[in-house]
Amino acid sequence: MHDPAPPPTVSAAVAAELEQHADHCFALMGNGNAWFLDAVVRRGSIGLTAVRHEAGAIAAADAHHRASGRMALASVTYGAGFANAVTPLAEAAMARVPLVVVVGDRPTTGARPFDIDQEAVALAVGAPTVVVDPAAPAASAHRAAERARVERGPVVLAIPYDVAHAVAPPEPMTGRRAVGAAVPAPDAEAIARLADDLARAERPLLLAGRGAHLAGAAEPLRAVAARTGARTASSALGSGIFDDAAAHLGICGGFASERAAHAIEEADLVVVVGAGLNAFQTRFGDAFSTRARVVQVDVAEAATHPRVDELVRGDARAVAEALLAALEDAGVRAGDERPGAGWAEAGLADVTGIHDERPDGDDAAVDGRIDPRRLFRVLERILPRDRVVVQDGGHFIGWAPTYLSVADPSRLIMVGTAFQTIGLGLPSAVGAAVARPEATTVLVTGDGGALMGLADLDTVIRTVRRGVVVVCNDAAYGAEVHQYAVRGVAEAPMLIEQADFAALGRALGAEGAVIETIDDLAPLEAWLATGAEGVFVADCRISREVVAPYIVEIREAAMRAAAR
Repeated sequence: MHDPAPPPTVSAAVAAELEQHADHCFALMGNGNAWFLDAVVRRGSIGLTAVRHEAGAIAAADAHHRASGRMALASVTYGAGFANAVTPLAEAAMARVPLVVVVGDRPTTGARPFDIDQEAVALAVGAPTVVVDPAAPAASAHRAAERARVERGPVVLAIPYDVAHAVAPPEPMTGRRAVGAAVPAPDAEAIARLADDLARAERPLLLAGRGAHLAGAAEPLRAVAARTGARTASSALGSGIFDDAAAHLGICGGFASERAAHAIEEADLVVVVGAGLNAFQTRFGDAFSTRARVVQVDVAEAATHPRVDELVRGDARAVAEALLAALEDAGVRAGDERPGAGWAEAGLADVTGIHDERPDGDDAAVDGRIDPRRLFRVLERILPRDRVVVQDGGHFIGWAPTYLSVADPSRLIMVGTAFQTIGLGLPSAVGAAVARPEATTVLVTGDGGALMGLADLDTVIRTVRRGVVVVCNDAAYGAEVHQYAVRGVAEAPMLIEQADFAALGRALGAEGAVIETIDDLAPLEAWLATGAEGVFVADCRISREVVAPYIVEIREAAMRAAAR
């Protein structure tokens, strides 16, 4: 006779409900979440990846969502474990990532000496908290997941320590239907005005961001561009959304090539779809001509930048499809001479390759170290085309998004840019690799960020099926050197003793090589050619003498602000 199965616990009820919303959890176990992770493992319906730092759990889940589009799920313990996770939690909130973070919490009897007010901390960085009700744990988990989905942001699901292993009561399934996001239907009059603007514009430009990709608006936006003779551009996180090389200007803003930036300034109508128009996208206010009319399509209740002349509220795909219908009704057809005729007059009838008109650089810079521009030109050639590029933060952020191509926006993962943090690259690679196991995961990180997140180099090597870690190693916090040392600020705190990341990778089981010249990339190229699985750490000793163009713009914007 078999013993009866033990009754389900509160943690098991939470895990069972979250299975309906997410398919993978990234976690670091501690006292506060041990029973929840036990339930995840025993139930076996959600994949589980153990990371080595709590910040890594949140960052990996964030990247998993960005690469897959699926709900993000992470778990950390209470107290110090939760505090370690606050930085990537703020990033997820600012980047509007639907994420449920299951955490341990103070007992229902009150705070212990080592407890903090986790709810207040989470709310301070933009994440609301749902405390699990021991009388209705599944309903609590459902409420957290639906709120994360509808509001597109992180929600903390807190399990009080003294109820985590308590028996869960039976719960009715009523009241757990999916809640639809309150996205307004496109306004017919606004659509008609925008269609008329597009038909009349001499040089229309469509600028798409990550929001357009998430809405599935790529195909109708491409069709709108073709009908109206528009040139196209994207935000960095919208890379790959447009595929007509003859009309595409590449990334708008600080990452634009010089000639593409001048072309974008020629536009007399800019239609911004699913992009927030942050300082980098707008070149600190200088991306568009003062004569251009700027129309933003977004679900936001108000325009996200003062440069916007009109906001058309609505889902990006719904607006794009409505625009197509309005253009059809107005008799605007692809190939008509009139729409977008001004682009040809400006010498921009065919802009093929304009986005890639960037300096190739030299094999070595003036200090003898590798010119990062040449490094990324070569990496573009030798890295597999089926790749997901994961980008950490730092000065070097100007190279990978501009020199490495991706097939669609879900293949360029930039966790940390919303909060402008570093150190989240290694765990982000873990999340992206779980989401896209068939692709080669390419992480581009700096020496500062890699050292900050070094614990999860182990996780990368343990879990990534096939990956390349490119360390842009300039022995410095390069962004600070190029913004402040040049203005006379003491440089010593900005410098980092040269670290050997290839040796660190080999110690944990990866392949690795120090890359001091372009020819030193040969071992990486040979390894890639074998098709071997595993991770290769390329410790690239790049020069601090080559400054990314976007940093130059930041310096100039700071100087203009100081002069006012």
